[in-house]
Amino acid sequence: MLKGFGAKLKALFTGAKGDERFFDELEDFLIEGDLGGHLAMTVSDEVQRRAKEGRLKETSDYQALVKRLLGEKLRTMDMGVEKDALTVFLVLGVNGVGKTTTIAKLADYYQKQGYSVLLAAADTFRAAAADQLEIHSERLGCRIVRQVSGSDPGSVVYDAITSAQSRGENLIFVDTAGRMHNKENLLKELAKIDKIIKGRGIGEAHYKKLIVLDSTTGQNQISQAELFDKAIGLDGLILSKYDSLAKGGALVQIGDRLGIPVAFVGTGEGYGDIHPFDKDEFLDALVGLTQ
Repeated sequence: MLKGFGAKLKALFTGAKGDERFFDELEDFLIEGDLGGHLAMTVSDEVQRRAKEGRLKETSDYQALVKRLLGEKLRTMDMGVEKDALTVFLVLGVNGVGKTTTIAKLADYYQKQGYSVLLAAADTFRAAAADQLEIHSERLGCRIVRQVSGSDPGSVVYDAITSAQSRGENLIFVDTAGRMHNKENLLKELAKIDKIIKGRGIGEAHYKKLIVLDSTTGQNQISQAELFDKAIGLDGLILSKYDSLAKGGALVQIGDRLGIPVAFVGTGEGYGDIHPFDKDEFLDALVGLTQ
């Protein structure tokens, strides 16, 4: 778990002698934590510089410095939604990351704040995906727009926006296909959906593209974020399975390389188990300050 990583990092800093071996161990440890070679070296070099200047005395000094350095790479995303205009969240992610369940959690989150929510089942390649989304819509008491399996996903999105606009609804969550995420046809499909949303008059301020990443997958998070960001651009990240997060470095590396902010974290199976990303809480756990 993330706490385990933080505890090990704290232990590494405890009684640090500040010799070359220590800094080599620090760099290796950060790489193992999915920070990547470049970022791990940058952090290690800065810690070494400060240590040689005599500015790092206690274990907490090392932790605070690493927290600040990593914190510079992380951004949070304001997920506030206006009630006087329609906002569309296009939710992306490969199969198995918990994308559809995350959409249901977000629908519940916003409904509890008084928003009217519509779900759009644009993953038409898997009938089970639309069925699952419909079950969630029934449990949550929100509407859903779906078509028969194999329908054009873009048509589903078009119909959903038209319907929401006619009813004055606040928010649409679009569930998209995640199979064959490295295949050209899927990326073209997502680009088409993106074009349809913009073509229906949904401006940049009311259109957000979010990717759901499985917190337990480490480096795979980075490759997935890069792929989708290159295809249509990403506005934010949502971490699923955050309660079993093994390492947090991948998240920092995504922030460093792509500059994509973090919006929400999913911490369990229930509808209420989703929360806005707390940067300080994450970093404190990552560097062992909450141990």
